[in-house]
Amino acid sequence: MLNIAVIGAGRIGHVHAKTIIAHPDAALALVCDPVGDAARTLADQYGTRACERAEDVFADPGIDAVIIGSPTALHIPHLLAAAEAGKAVLCEKPIALDMKDVEAARAELDAVKSPVMFGFNRRFDPSFAAMRAAVENGRVGELEQLTIISRDPAAPPVDYIKVSGGIFRDMTIHDFDTARFFLGEITEVYAAGQNLDPAIEEAGDFDAAVVTLKAACGAVATIINNRHCSSGYDQRLEASGRDGALLAENIRSTTVRLSNAEVTDAQEPYLDFFLERYADAYRLELSAFIEAVEAGTTPPTGIDDAVEALRLAEAATTSARTGEVVRLGS
Repeated sequence: MLNIAVIGAGRIGHVHAKTIIAHPDAALALVCDPVGDAARTLADQYGTRACERAEDVFADPGIDAVIIGSPTALHIPHLLAAAEAGKAVLCEKPIALDMKDVEAARAELDAVKSPVMFGFNRRFDPSFAAMRAAVENGRVGELEQLTIISRDPAAPPVDYIKVSGGIFRDMTIHDFDTARFFLGEITEVYAAGQNLDPAIEEAGDFDAAVVTLKAACGAVATIINNRHCSSGYDQRLEASGRDGALLAENIRSTTVRLSNAEVTDAQEPYLDFFLERYADAYRLELSAFIEAVEAGTTPPTGIDDAVEALRLAEAATTSARTGEVVRLGS
């Protein structure tokens, strides 16, 4: 049984707490958040302890592992402090808001001995994982094109967007990791940002984008993002190879279709948002983390994966601002 503390009692903290409680090999031992009664409220929901200082988490000998869902600027400091205290770490993305922060802490990050995993949960989505396995097994031949569609039902508050690091760090970061999961090293990035919402444009961000990634293997990935989508949380993936193609469609609560005088093959809406759509992915992500910690093996998504995803996010930001292709060194 792994005793886990959650740092950050916001939306993602609630997701992780719920996932821990439901897992047979995990126990929610502590919730930490310095803001108001957020930690106490979440801890009380599950009958566990609460604290306001992250230092209290790291100093607690009863904590085996820490899930870091604090603001992005604190990810590296909290990761390093937890690792120094001998705790295993599952950290939310992105690793930082700026590659300069990563480079400043590079020596310390390279010296980390504790197991560290990053929360790129889409690798663990059953449909996406099955598609990746089919590609690896040669079911569609050599992969030529990958298309990732990710549209949110509605944009987050502008106050959040202002501190999020921008759409490529906050939203597309998952898709960059998915592209690397399928294609490996990315050598070229081109991004076209869109300003469809004046409030988001005023905040200095894009609310939609199309990104093209060229991989060292010769395959090309296209990522389509939008902060809003009238039909709901649109999550699709297509992998096209020399000998075939794979398609992962949106998920609905049932497979029922309605046909009558007004509609044909009408289905229920897509699952609401990431909390529902990726519930299985969060569960399987936690299982992979626990298995790695208990077996003493390297977690499947580590610091290097987080760094490369952030590097792609920064390249996409530069490309969208300049209109130029960004070429990445080896």
